[in-house]
Amino acid sequence: MIGGRIGSMVLAWLLWLAVPMIVWAQPRLHHDLRVSLQPERHTLQVTDVITLPEQAPRRMTFQLHADLTLLSATAQQIPLEVETSPSSTGTTRYTLTLPAGSRTVTLTYRGTIFQPPQQRGATYARGFRETTGTITPEGVYLSAASFWYPQVADHLLTFRLDVQLPKDWEAVSQGKRTQHEHRGEFRHVQWQALQPQETIFLIAAPFTVYEQPAGAAQDIVAMAFLRKPDAALAHKYLETTDQYLAMYRDLIGPYPYSKFALVENFWETGYGMPSFTLLGTKVIRLPFILHSSYPHEMLHNWWGNGVYVDAKDGNWSEGLTAYLADHLIKAQRGTAVAYRRNTLQKYADYVSTEKDFPLTDFRSRHNPATEAVGYGKTLMLFHMLRQQIGDQAFIQGLQTFFQTFRFQRASFTDLLQTFNRVAGIEVQTFFDQWIRRAGAPELRIGETQLRKDSEQFKLTVELEQQQTGPPYTLRVPLAITLEGQAEAHRTLLDMVNTRQTVTIKLDHRPLRIDVDPQFGLFRRLHRDEIPPALSQLFGAAQAWIVLPSDAPDDVRQGYEQLAAQWQTPRIEVRWDRDLDALPTDGAIWLFGWENRWRSHMAQAVAPYQVTLAAGQADLAATVLTRTAHTAVLTARHPEAPGQTLGWLATDNPAAVPGLSRKLPHYGKYSYLGFSGDEPTNMAKGQWPILQSPMTVHLSQGAGQPAQVARAKLPSPPPLATLPPVFSAERMRRIVDFLASAARSGRGFGTPGLDETAAFIEDRFRQAGLQPGGDAPGSYTQTWRSRGGDPERQVTLQNVVGVIPGSKPEWHGQSVVVGAHYDHLGLGWPDAYQGNAGNIHPGADDNASGVAVLIELARRFTASGWQPQRTVIFVAFSGEEAGRLGSKHYVSAAKRWPAQKSIGMINFDTVGRLGSKPLQVLGTGSTYEWPHIFRGAGWVTGVPIQAIADDWGASDQRSFIEAGVPGVQLFSGAHPDIHRPTDTADRIDATGLVRVATVAREAIVYLAGRTEPLTSQLSPASVSSPGASTPAPASRRVRLGTIPDFAHAGPGYRIGDITPDSPAAAAGLQPGDVITRVNATPIDNARTFARVLRSLQPGDTINIAFTRRAQARTVQVSLTAR
Repeated sequence: MIGGRIGSMVLAWLLWLAVPMIVWAQPRLHHDLRVSLQPERHTLQVTDVITLPEQAPRRMTFQLHADLTLLSATAQQIPLEVETSPSSTGTTRYTLTLPAGSRTVTLTYRGTIFQPPQQRGATYARGFRETTGTITPEGVYLSAASFWYPQVADHLLTFRLDVQLPKDWEAVSQGKRTQHEHRGEFRHVQWQALQPQETIFLIAAPFTVYEQPAGAAQDIVAMAFLRKPDAALAHKYLETTDQYLAMYRDLIGPYPYSKFALVENFWETGYGMPSFTLLGTKVIRLPFILHSSYPHEMLHNWWGNGVYVDAKDGNWSEGLTAYLADHLIKAQRGTAVAYRRNTLQKYADYVSTEKDFPLTDFRSRHNPATEAVGYGKTLMLFHMLRQQIGDQAFIQGLQTFFQTFRFQRASFTDLLQTFNRVAGIEVQTFFDQWIRRAGAPELRIGETQLRKDSEQFKLTVELEQQQTGPPYTLRVPLAITLEGQAEAHRTLLDMVNTRQTVTIKLDHRPLRIDVDPQFGLFRRLHRDEIPPALSQLFGAAQAWIVLPSDAPDDVRQGYEQLAAQWQTPRIEVRWDRDLDALPTDGAIWLFGWENRWRSHMAQAVAPYQVTLAAGQADLAATVLTRTAHTAVLTARHPEAPGQTLGWLATDNPAAVPGLSRKLPHYGKYSYLGFSGDEPTNMAKGQWPILQSPMTVHLSQGAGQPAQVARAKLPSPPPLATLPPVFSAERMRRIVDFLASAARSGRGFGTPGLDETAAFIEDRFRQAGLQPGGDAPGSYTQTWRSRGGDPERQVTLQNVVGVIPGSKPEWHGQSVVVGAHYDHLGLGWPDAYQGNAGNIHPGADDNASGVAVLIELARRFTASGWQPQRTVIFVAFSGEEAGRLGSKHYVSAAKRWPAQKSIGMINFDTVGRLGSKPLQVLGTGSTYEWPHIFRGAGWVTGVPIQAIADDWGASDQRSFIEAGVPGVQLFSGAHPDIHRPTDTADRIDATGLVRVATVAREAIVYLAGRTEPLTSQLSPASVSSPGASTPAPASRRVRLGTIPDFAHAGPGYRIGDITPDSPAAAAGLQPGDVITRVNATPIDNARTFARVLRSLQPGDTINIAFTRRAQARTVQVSLTAR
């Protein structure tokens, strides 16, 4: 969660409520509340009819906010005498006695609740403020901690809440909305919660409400309460709600409420309440929230708001929710190991011995140390339990626990007993050592010994526990890399003593041992297992900030302000000129390019292949320049390896306030790059681990052991998978149809091409797209063109379908989404030598793109999405013959002229994604493209590689020539392109789902963006209307290199090598950078292609290139293409 499930002040109220505890079989208290809100006056008036349980005593004590005046208290219409006494908690305590036989009391009160949100605490959740409750014209937030309703200790409760408020306002609470109507000048809303609750929340504001049915039986209402109309944003959240409700229903059990609502708050929060979440305006628009904090808050309706926490032996809910939300999402995206390492890194960086505590003491987080223990350690506890008892028993335990304690309070002990029953094994020791004991084990590898007999190798490994105190009982994973084996040998060492030895018999020679390589144990990591990171600077017990004396005045002042904002008693600020040596007794921040100690940072980052020069930091994959970027680097202190050295440098004082705010949230990263005043993050990463003490390279004889890479370790499947919005199977069937032999390669002017057009038209019609062709009711644009082998005049057609925009003032504007459906047929116009006459199926190029296009259209219309700007889906013909279809569309579209398009997204060759990043070619055509797709990557979890240049030269190029920013989504080049081997069986259908998921985010954004994109097209890239752009001369020679499109230059970097090619024969390798061909310097891939087009088969050329920074040359004889 972002800012605590309900906040620290509400927690204080819960602690008051929890003493003493009751027997939960006892009947519950019921509130029947009628509330009138006057936001302009900060006031409310309430009548509450309270029904007490049958066995409740006649004498009743309750508390109300001190600024609320009790007007009357009656039972059976008889006024009751009420005793009052003030309380130190800002409340008034009332005591009354009910008449004999009466269990119902009616209270009427009114008054003011106005406590504007305030920042509380200095170390955590910067930017978030808290209040127990407030009534304002901007909105109403009333939690139980504000005592806005009578608090009767010791009771779970049910309620009915009837709210009168201004007619343009809406009210939200737990449970089901049972009434929603206007009465004169007021809105009346009624909410009812028949499930036992711990509290009653009341949220109100002038909301726009969106809703749709969700759940397997469509019996749950997904809702979004937004402060301004935003149908596109609401659609995202409602759709995501349905996905996660389905996933958690299958994993844990039925969703326990009748609705789940996103509610936009009037200040920044991250709260999870029963059946809704309250998130701030900025928070809900952060691209990563949909698949991070949002499902975390949803899951709290099972853990925390479905099964309540009995905190007598600790709060289990936050760690379990983090494990089944945050960790599970990372597991689904293949990054669970990195997530667990980061979890352990937080513990190592923030939790010193003095700050550590057992889980029995955890109630809520209020700083990084309490988060690292209460969330991180608990999360790891559940991961270790899952490993010990297996997935099936773990899931069964979760389901049993939920069914048994639904709407009751449950403790860690209840969890223990549930898993004891389900797993059939004793887990008391397991729970005791992790829950009741502070600290963590510290593991080290002791002696290792390798022997070989006639049949096998015998490897003996000693492990040690080095922490203070008794040993833990552990199951320690070992991974052994074996000679000639791609996958590591895995085994477990059961450890109950301080030292434990195991001997492993192996059929292959062991080369390397890794202990707990996937970070499956909760333990205190050795410093050398963790990359240098910002968290070590922010979490250090002692730190120094060293300011640059020689920086320009405005920059120096910015650094001074940043130091003042970060300074605490543990941080000392000094000027670089005042130090004779860098301190070695704490972490150190060096500020500034001009800092006299910058050479120490240059020395410290050198092992990571980083060059820190006067004007730039060269990180190999990223170059951060002094003129354009803010750079942040971390490394080990050269004179004190146990300490961390940080360097922050900017020449832009306007970026400093944003850095102060943002950097604490980037704790796990080793390096960062920012641009602009905001500043905007454009580079981030972690340094590799250079020498882990949990890895041993085994000697193979005399001399030092060879350093070998660890063999592969399979990752276990995630506990649950998110139901996909898009269908991999449907897209696979489309690819199969288009790439089948019956289509004969969809060549120029062939029956197979016409059959494909008819197929796409039928799919557009089935999807519900409106016709967008030349004539009314037609989906096709047609024209005549010459081409083919033999050359002839043929009729070609684009297939066009439309989702009309809803905003009249944007009439004629559009987002164009396209993919070409033609291919080479039997080889024309680009068959490689020996392939002419064979069918070229074109599965990846570009049946894959057509499949994504059709699936997107189907999903958009099925979901009922209504874009503000028209979205046009175009299947282009004639791309292989020189972009004939897209050129015709650009020149012939009348109802939605291409020149009025906000942007164009093209799918071409998207079917071989695998684990690679999705490449987006041509993002340099507008300022916004990199940010749009970076955001899409955050939302979807798909790695994005934004490439400024448009190396693809596919149909987006026709739009760029018309002045419309366009990009191509591309899964990468491979040797099968334009060959008969580009077949359907090689398509990654799961990757197509990922491509569609990313594209959807970009399309939805463009369809609702108010301002035009900021074009960065040069005049040379835009053609005059009606001008014909000649196709480049075809290449006659074959070298066999496949470009790395991500490399912008200088030089041409090889991404792959075609087998049995001249390049392979010459010994060129992926990663080589070609800098010269004969006498011609190579600037980039475009220069290289131009040179190759000038050559003839049989030519011998001299290629100069670099390999791992070493200059080399090679002679290559070219063959016919």
